[in-house]
Amino acid sequence: MEFIKELFLSSALDGPAVAHSILILSLVIAFGIMLGKIKIAGISFGVTGVLFIGIVFSHFGLNIDANLQHFIKELGLILFVYSIGLQVGPGFFASFRKGGVVLNKIALIVISLGIITTVVLYYCTGLPMSTMVGIMSGAVTNTPGLGAAQQTFNDLHLGMDAPNIATGYAVAYPLGVIGSILIFILLRYILKINAKKEEKENEIDADQIKDIPGKPVSIEVSNPALDGKTIQEIQEISSRNFIISRICHQNDTQTLVNADTKIKFGDKILVVAAAKDIEPIEVLIGRKVEMDWMLDTNMISRRFLITKPELNGKKLADLRLRNTYGITITRVNRSGIDLVAAGNLQLQIGDRVTVVGLEPSVLQAEQIFGNSMKRLNHPNLIPIFIGIAIGVLVGSIPFWLPGIPQPMKLGLAGGPLIVAILIGRYGPKYRMVTYTTMSANLMLREIGISLFLAAVGLGAGSNFISTIYNGGYIWILYGALITVIPLFITGLIGKLYYKINYYTLTGVLAGASTNPPALAFINEQTNNDAPAVGYATVYPLSMFLRVLIAQLLILLF
Repeated sequence: MEFIKELFLSSALDGPAVAHSILILSLVIAFGIMLGKIKIAGISFGVTGVLFIGIVFSHFGLNIDANLQHFIKELGLILFVYSIGLQVGPGFFASFRKGGVVLNKIALIVISLGIITTVVLYYCTGLPMSTMVGIMSGAVTNTPGLGAAQQTFNDLHLGMDAPNIATGYAVAYPLGVIGSILIFILLRYILKINAKKEEKENEIDADQIKDIPGKPVSIEVSNPALDGKTIQEIQEISSRNFIISRICHQNDTQTLVNADTKIKFGDKILVVAAAKDIEPIEVLIGRKVEMDWMLDTNMISRRFLITKPELNGKKLADLRLRNTYGITITRVNRSGIDLVAAGNLQLQIGDRVTVVGLEPSVLQAEQIFGNSMKRLNHPNLIPIFIGIAIGVLVGSIPFWLPGIPQPMKLGLAGGPLIVAILIGRYGPKYRMVTYTTMSANLMLREIGISLFLAAVGLGAGSNFISTIYNGGYIWILYGALITVIPLFITGLIGKLYYKINYYTLTGVLAGASTNPPALAFINEQTNNDAPAVGYATVYPLSMFLRVLIAQLLILLF
């Protein structure tokens, strides 16, 4: 019993007590994740349960060495934000195109109103801004913002933590989840939303599928100006991304094509293009027809994984597959999304390509692409740790902003996040293999956030109850205001002024608050994927701004 007592209650005065620290951390994380799985009215806290269990352990004297706690907190934060950056990087800049601009404007309104509400409460209540930023982060369920605020405060005060940041976060978090869901329900009744009408409108909203290939379309060439033109010349004329995978001549012979294939007046072609491009292509080439495409029995279709590093970042046209191997790539699937196999599409490790051609040629193509699941599953650790190292360097560079006496740094939250976004987006262009499987990314992220929340909870728990007892309970109201006011006002603006589909709008509001439980709730209310599309469109920018704003508020005030 004495051995067990020493293991659980080992004092930091006797040294770091590594076994004790690992034991406490493991129990906090395990019990926290169990707590996070418990659902009340369909709502759960998820990994944030680790924070609450850490507070409980610390309150009863089960803690770890302060220096070790600080290291674990920073390491966990870096792993978490870096994995998020790799995930959102490929779609970060694409989210600003066309329809995404309006949705990101909505997200910016939510974020701006949240900042205004926080600053107003700061002046009205007299609470330290560190506490208000913690409350704000909890109100919008944004854990990276909490980490950024903690790290910035630590830098400004020479290593001293501000426990009230974590306390404010923990107090405001529960109502941050529930409040968002209540606002969605309130908006539905106030705006008199007709669910069936909204779902039907969403089905015909082309903006939601603007970059996703539609079904292959058969078109008869009826534009005399295209008679004798090559496929490459037609693509240049149209300035659209599409491929013509097959052609049926007037003598009913069907063949595969390449860029130099000439089409004749009256030929029928099979076109694959993004849904938004189909109609302009029809106008240019001819009329849509019904066609039964029956290729030679020797022709087969296969899907292969790109696992050869030398193909990473190469354009599809550079491979000259049709001329060299007699095969055609009709589609490229990336992270579950089908892309048009246009010549200017840059391939990435992990892409799945659909190959059509003669059986011997298609089987030979497997060697070209690699198609090795074992190689794909092997983690690429070099770009991860080089990226983290660069992120730490970038985060440590001081820069000055007008009106701020202290130099600002992106810190251990902002630096790795920005570097990860840039690597995720531009890495393949410079032949850097940045691919990680979804399971590997999730593992890295969950380990990072679990370590961070455990360390934060253990650091905040000793004075949590006394803080709440001495007036901290009113912070719940402040958090509710930061949650409710921006979502309600922006919801009205989005529906009444921008005329955004209700399900898309609620997805955007959840994304702007980086609130997965709210997204899960609204997903259960509809059969379409509009909420998920809206959430994914604004999530990268929202996450990036939430992290930087948390730091900026600490520095400004």
